[in-house]
Amino acid sequence: MGLLLALVAGLCIVGIFYGVRLYRADAKLPSDLALALEVGSTRTSAVGSGLDRMGMRFAPAVLRMMGPKQVNKLRVKLDMAGNPGGLTVDRYAARRAVYGFIGGLGALAMLTNGSPILAVMFLAFGIWWIELGIWSAMRERKAAIERTLPDFLDVLAVVVSAGLGFRQALDRVSEKYQGPWADELRITLRQMDMGVSRRDAFEQLRKRNSSDQVAQFVTALQQGEELGAPIVDTLIAIANDMRRTDAQNARRQASKAVPKATGIVTMLMVPATILLIGVGMFLGSGLSIGG
Repeated sequence: MGLLLALVAGLCIVGIFYGVRLYRADAKLPSDLALALEVGSTRTSAVGSGLDRMGMRFAPAVLRMMGPKQVNKLRVKLDMAGNPGGLTVDRYAARRAVYGFIGGLGALAMLTNGSPILAVMFLAFGIWWIELGIWSAMRERKAAIERTLPDFLDVLAVVVSAGLGFRQALDRVSEKYQGPWADELRITLRQMDMGVSRRDAFEQLRKRNSSDQVAQFVTALQQGEELGAPIVDTLIAIANDMRRTDAQNARRQASKAVPKATGIVTMLMVPATILLIGVGMFLGSGLSIGG
C-alpha cells in the first residue's frame, strides 16, 4: 500500500511539472481554438479560459479519438445550445481533456484509499461534466425560444401588416429583441444576405434548434409560401397554435404534478402527523415507560 501511494504521488508531481512546462512553452494552437481564445474570451469566464489554455495541446488528440461522426454530432449539439460561454468544438475538446485528467487522477486516488464510490463519482465527473453543461444550456435555450416566439410572431404580423416586406420586417423586429431567438434570426438574415434562399435559410434554422415550436413555425411558413396564403394570417395562426400548445402542455404538467404532490404528502406528512398525535396522546395520558 505504501509503495502504491508513493507511485501515485510521484505521478502527480511529474504531471504537475509537465503541465507547467507545457503551459509556459510556446505552442501553435489549432485555428478554431486560437480564434476562440482571441474573440470568444469576452464570452467565457476566467476559469473557462484557464481550462482552455491547459488543455489546448490535447484538443486535437481528443477530436481524433472522437472521430468525424461524433464531432459532427457535437457541432449540432453546440448549435442547439447556442455555444454557451463561447464554447466551440476545440474548446470542448480542451476542457474534456482537462476534466478527464482530473477525473482519472481523482478516481485513482480514491481507489488507492479504498473508496470505490468516490472513484466512480470522479470518473463520472471527468466524462459527463461538460456534457451536463451543454445539456443544461440546450434546455434553457429551448425554453427561452419557446417563451419568446409567440409574442415575436404577433409583433412581426403587425409590422408586416403596416406595409413592410417580410425580410425587412424580420430585420426590424429582431433588432428590438434580445436573447437566443433574436440571435437565431440574425444568423438567418445574414445567410439570406449572403445569397442563401429563404427556404434553405429557414430550413437551417430548424436544424439548429430542437424546439417543436420552431419546427412548427418553419413548416407553416413554408406551406403558406407554397400555397400563397397571406403572410399576416399565417403568422397570427402560428402564434395562436403555439399558445394553444403551451396551454395544453401546462395542463399536462399540472396533471402530472398532482400525483407527485399526493405521494409526497402520503410518504412524509401523514406518518409525521400520526407520530405527532401518538406522542401527544402518550404524554397526555401520564403513563410512564418504566411503569
